[in-house]
Formats: sequence, structure tokens, C-alpha cells
Amino acid sequence: MSKTVSRSKTVSRQAVLLLASMTVIGCGSKNAPEPADAMNGSGSGKAEQLYSLPDVVLPELAARGHHPVGVRTLAVTNPGQLVIDDPTETDDRPLTLEVWYPAQLDSGVEVAVYRDLTRLHKPFAIQGEAWRDAPPGADGQFPLVVLSHGYTGYRTLIFYLGEHLASNGYVVASIDHTDSTNKEIDMVGAPFAGFPSTLYNRARDQQFVLNYLADESHFLSDLIDTDNAAIIGYSMGGYGAINTVGGCYNFDVAKVQALGYPADVAAAMVPIFNSCAGGQADRSSVDGRWKAIIALAPWGAERELFNLSDVGAISVPSLYVVGDQDDVSGYENGVKRLFDSTGTADRYMLVYKNARHNVAPHPAPGIAKQEEGDLGHYYESAWDNEILNGVNKHFATAFLDCHVRTIVGRCEYLDLRLESNQTRDSSGTLGEPWKGFPSRLSTGMQWHRPTAP
Repeated sequence: MSKTVSRSKTVSRQAVLLLASMTVIGCGSKNAPEPADAMNGSGSGKAEQLYSLPDVVLPELAARGHHPVGVRTLAVTNPGQLVIDDPTETDDRPLTLEVWYPAQLDSGVEVAVYRDLTRLHKPFAIQGEAWRDAPPGADGQFPLVVLSHGYTGYRTLIFYLGEHLASNGYVVASIDHTDSTNKEIDMVGAPFAGFPSTLYNRARDQQFVLNYLADESHFLSDLIDTDNAAIIGYSMGGYGAINTVGGCYNFDVAKVQALGYPADVAAAMVPIFNSCAGGQADRSSVDGRWKAIIALAPWGAERELFNLSDVGAISVPSLYVVGDQDDVSGYENGVKRLFDSTGTADRYMLVYKNARHNVAPHPAPGIAKQEEGDLGHYYESAWDNEILNGVNKHFATAFLDCHVRTIVGRCEYLDLRLESNQTRDSSGTLGEPWKGFPSRLSTGMQWHRPTAP
């Protein structure tokens, strides 16, 4: 097993502020016993249905695609990885993947249930729409999408995108990032236990999953197209994704000391943290199989953890999604700075007006509504999470279809005016909504391009 960092008794006030800047209030209990069956993908126990809105109130491409969807859980291991708490040691790094894929319907399979723990380590079960362990479909090659959660999180935090993209012809592999999941981290007693490991490993995990699914024999070997891959990263997942496609890190001694390391150790750690391209020494080795990135409220720019000149050299199409009141990743000096600095002309930024940081997670399960420490992982005060999820599905589909599958017609959904709100002309006639949105329901958003259309 990979070792975790335990520095909760020695972290400085700077470290407290650093963690507070990247994660909404939450708490948990490290290594608490898992309730029976809590983490299994199927089994007994009542599962909640989190979604109730009809398709008619959501944008066009939020509707389910035509492929039946299967889902399987894979356990994989990245051998010989650096132990960040003792950089003189290496150890195998285990990862758990939830993989959604176009499937064949089979009478012997059941609809998936996603089970996990809140930050207070309360178990919950969510009803999915995919078929657990269904046989893969046999009609074509489907691009890979790697999905990466925040700190803390879990691999089904954005399951709605996994299921949706698979129904539209993608294979989606979502990572449980070791040392960074709800079940591992005690946000009260040892909130920093996985933080240094997360900073070091996030991009490496993303690149490893692409390499593993491309190089190893597995149940999707004949179905998956790893030469055309994309990353979707939320919060800390976005921090990793930007690095994976060439946005190198910019740590210095002071920033590493803020993690709780003494000055002499911090100086030695700077070159370890300052990786690029999924763990490489510089951006010249960016893997050409990455064809696009979606960064959902990516963390790190407000703390100046990216070399912006390297961000300026990012060439893959890039979609940023953010709330303009994001107080975790930051808007003007955070996500917008990344958008403005990104080099590719094929870059976009979707802004949810008055939203804070939780623009990506699924709606809160019922048990999470009992205490603020859990609810804060999901809740948005000015937006309905179902609407956010639906809009995310719409734009993720349009963006990936346009830039990964090169479906020209999908690019039309990305050619939008700045403001989503419809305005009335002099005769009182309401103008057109954004393409794909129902009339009167295209409100409260902005769409940024390098040069506004």
C-alpha cells in the first residue's frame, strides 16, 4: 500500500490557509471502519434517485445518447512510485477506477448503484442508469476520457458525466485518487494527511491511467481509442489536468514550507513538486494522445502554482468552467487567469454567475443534508445542482464531440455570444437563446472566447 503523509500536528497557519483556499468545509475520520457493503457497486440497500427534472428544461445535448451504458470497477497499480513523505523510498501506488463504456444489454446484469462515504464518513447509495458489468459494445472504437475528482472526493462524484459521455460514445475512466478520497482523510484531525501526496501524484495518476488503458490487456482493449483522449478534472483534478497537458508547476521554497516542511527539506522538495506533463521534467514531453481538457473550477492559479508561460504554450483545446464567486479556486486571479493565459485559440470559458466552487458534483445525497460539513461538499446557494449537471453534460458533449471526435456540427454549440440572457428588441420580441437551450431558460451564464463572436 502507498504511504500517506501525517503532518497534522506540525502544520503552520499558512498551511491551514492553503487548504482552506482549495476545499469547502468538510470533515471526516481517517481509517474509520467502512460500513458493510458501503463501497461496493451493487448489493442490498436503498439507493437514492438524485435527478427528477425533465429533459425539456435542460439544454439539448444533456439528453442521454443512444448507446446503452455499462460500468465496471477496476483495481490497478502504478508500480515503484515515490513515497512523498520519504522521497528516498518508492512503493506501489494502488488506484481504483470506475469505468463507463458503450455496452450491450444483457438480461443477467443489474442497474448500477454507486456507494460511497460523505466527508463525515456517512454511507450513501445513489441510483445510477448504467448497467453493472454489462458486456462491452462491439461496434467501433470510442475515445477515452479520464475523470479526476477534487480534494477530497471519490470516483463517482461526477458519475452523471461518466454515464452521459459513455451513452454518447466515449469510454470514461474515473479515478479514486489514493490519499485524496473522503474515506481516507480526516478533515478535522488530520486534514493534510493526503495533501502533499495529492499535489505530487494528481497529474501522474492521470497520465498513468491513459498509459495503463493503452498498454495493458483489459476488457475494453478492443473498444477503447486511447490515441484520442481527453481529461476532465474538477478542482484539484483540474490542477492536475492543466499540468498533464503542459502547464508546468511553479513551486518555490515558501510554497512548499506552507505544506509543513522545514526550510531545508522544502528546498529539496521544490524540484520534486515542480513537474510537468504528467510527472515529466518539462513540457516538451506532453503526450500527444491528449486531444482536449475540461477544467472544472481548477485550483492552483490563485496561489501562483502554475508557470503561466508554460500555460501559454498549451496547445490542446481547453474548456474552463467556473462560478464567478468561486472562493476556493478564485475567479479573476484564479480560473480566469488560467483561461486568459492558455495558449490555444480553441479555448472557452463557461461562467455560472453567482456560483461558488461546487459547479461539478452530483446533487447532495440525503444523508449529506443533515450536517453543514457534508452539505458544503455539494451545495450551491444560487444554482440548482441538477441544472448545473445538465448544463455541464451539454457543453462537455459539444466540446468533446467538436474537438476530439471532430464532429463539425457540434462546434456550432460552441459559437455563442458572451451573455446567455435573452433580451427584447424594440417591438418586445424576445431574442434567441444560446444554441441548444430552451427559450427563457438560457439565463445567468457567460461564454468567453479569446475574441468574442
